[in-house]
Amino acid sequence: MSAYEVVNVSRLVLKGEKNKKNKKQKKEKQHRETSVKKRKIQVDEEALKFGGWWKTTLTSEITGTVAIQFGERSFVKALDNGLFTLGPPHRDGDGPDPEEIFTAFPINDRKVSFKSGYGKYMKVEKDGMVTGRSEAVGSMEQWEPVFQDGKMALLSELSFFMSIDPEDDACVALRKKVTDLEICQVRCNAAREAIVEEEPKEEKGDLTEVEKNYVKKFQKFQDKKLRINTDDVKELEMAKDKGILHEALLDRRSKMKADRYCK
Repeated sequence: MSAYEVVNVSRLVLKGEKNKKNKKQKKEKQHRETSVKKRKIQVDEEALKFGGWWKTTLTSEITGTVAIQFGERSFVKALDNGLFTLGPPHRDGDGPDPEEIFTAFPINDRKVSFKSGYGKYMKVEKDGMVTGRSEAVGSMEQWEPVFQDGKMALLSELSFFMSIDPEDDACVALRKKVTDLEICQVRCNAAREAIVEEEPKEEKGDLTEVEKNYVKKFQKFQDKKLRINTDDVKELEMAKDKGILHEALLDRRSKMKADRYCK
């Protein structure tokens, strides 16, 4: 247990490298922070069942700290003898154990390699056994994630898919066709960022639709009939160019007595 250490991936730091930013970089950062779009952490309800470890759906997502899941709640576990087995099922909300955590390295846009916490790479042997004794990555240490219909399988260099032997729970690659035994998931715990538009949903569409949306949002009358200002929307175009669109919309609604915030 003490020999096992999860491999951490960090960027390369060169000797003498400084972390100073010039004024131009600061301005670029400020521009990004005040741009039309912002970033926020994506919430994945399904991932919460696995302690925040989310299911990858693209090869490009399989990088850094990962775990390989087979079945409902079990992960591939590295053993100190260089073999792999299927770990015990986890409870709801629990992530993988330390021995079940790997580091994934992209090889190209199709293939990846997996490094165990023992510092060895996952390899397919000619007899179909999957071992973790390699010091470096060659062709046999490369795996191709194959995605289809929301499912995934890991294809070895020998064109056999990774699976768990139902007799002894050993990790093997023995079949060229995917069955239920070959279906797996690669889960990652890296923070995901989703780009979210700051533009309110009321402002989607042309200005006629925008005005209608805001009337619906702020209408104060009980009959629920829309009272849209019939004046030309060109004044709204001018207001938008000047950055005073909301003020112009409010003014038009006030003329129709269609806004609960109008006096």
